[in-house]
Amino acid sequence: MNALVVWIAKNCNPVNIVDDDRLREIIRTASGDTSYNLPSRGTIMSKIHTLYEDERARRMNMIEQATQITLTGDHWTSVNNDNYLGVTAHFIDKEWKLQSFALTVSKTEERNYAEACADYFLNVTKEWKIEEKLTTLGTDSARNMVAAARLLPFEHLPCTAHILQRTVTVSIHGSGFESVLAKCHKIVGHFKHSPSNSQELKEQQVACEQKQESLIQDVTTRWNSTLEMVKRIQQNKSPMTTTLTQQKSSVAMLTAQELTKLQKLEELLEPCKYVTELLGGEQYVSCSVVLPALCHLFKIMESTEDDPVYVVKFKNDFTTDLAKRKDSTNLTWLKFATAFDPRFKDLKCLPKDERNEVWTSVSNQVMATSPGKQQSNETAEQQSPKKRRMSVLLVTSDSETDEDEESIEQCLNRYKAEPKMDMEGCPLQWWAKREATHARLAPIACKYLSTLATTVPCERLFSLSGHIVQKKRATLSPDNVNRLVCLSNWLNVKED
Repeated sequence: MNALVVWIAKNCNPVNIVDDDRLREIIRTASGDTSYNLPSRGTIMSKIHTLYEDERARRMNMIEQATQITLTGDHWTSVNNDNYLGVTAHFIDKEWKLQSFALTVSKTEERNYAEACADYFLNVTKEWKIEEKLTTLGTDSARNMVAAARLLPFEHLPCTAHILQRTVTVSIHGSGFESVLAKCHKIVGHFKHSPSNSQELKEQQVACEQKQESLIQDVTTRWNSTLEMVKRIQQNKSPMTTTLTQQKSSVAMLTAQELTKLQKLEELLEPCKYVTELLGGEQYVSCSVVLPALCHLFKIMESTEDDPVYVVKFKNDFTTDLAKRKDSTNLTWLKFATAFDPRFKDLKCLPKDERNEVWTSVSNQVMATSPGKQQSNETAEQQSPKKRRMSVLLVTSDSETDEDEESIEQCLNRYKAEPKMDMEGCPLQWWAKREATHARLAPIACKYLSTLATTVPCERLFSLSGHIVQKKRATLSPDNVNRLVCLSNWLNVKED
């Protein structure tokens, strides 16, 4: 029975699947027990509740052992028009492995005002007893979420993937690609909205010895869908041209000039997709990659003499818009994360005059966390959480001896003198092997490297929620939605 419960919970299967006679017959055949009967729905649900509590206790134990925790959060609306807040937790454990899993998918009753959002986040931190361990909250750039983050006593990190995709949308608008994309929409609609047209296209794909595949229609809210639409059209331009010609359709195929434009657009969007996917992981370090990745995009988007006018317009709009949005991110946090990543500790993604400023700030943080600061920290503990963090970071070093200051400088110099790690390596494993060597820096590195660059984990959580809260299951209670979504997430998280 336990295996059946895990299968139902892990794969988001409806509980009433136990009423399926065919499933019963399959199990009878496989087990050789012709008298076997599936347990009732009530029994399965009771077992799921028990499994949820057991798994939750395991996650709570993991969180209790963590020293620094970061959250991502976002809202989702179900098919029943109910609003849910999803929250995921991320931290580096004692073995220097990044742990990521859901904390809750809770139904919210009030409108998504900033105060209400902030209260919900605080309630989650209290429920999981992590108020004093939180470092950052990652959200999208929605006004209510940004305003809510300002009310909370920890740092806010806007989702870099949302920022990048918004920049792509702005850059396409008015760049000269709009007319050709509008024509692409019309062509894709011609085939997708007619089964007969779609079938004729598949026949032509076979005739051209190509894979049978449907065209893709881009959706504003679906990241990289414009690129996927463009690539699929270019891959099938020959079958599409033949099909439209044979149909004598009023829908015209793209001209050679328009296809050239699409090729240029693909070249512009491909690096953006790469960066989005690179930053969207939750099982590896991503926060420290943001500034190097954006620096890479800025270089790619530099105009050349060979660029057509519409490409120059796109690149100029892209760099201008992305630069503005970059300034609205938590640059200080991103710089620290980059400095503690052994792949990027040379800080070449920053202007030279900013590199020394970063290391000076790092030095101040090392001083603030040294044993000689305990008295100052005790004073800071009497303040509010937000002021307390600022006091710890800004505490002066007047009581430090010259020997202590030199040891901090030597500590940083020893770290900076280490050979830069290969890009394919894992920064967490680098720190795991050298934790003793850089003992004063390791806790701070753990703090910054555990932060995620995006809210993609919440996006994945809501995709999972969509599988569970369907029209046939719209009457699920909010508590059961939370249990089923979290349990499926926990059971599917890969553990080493």
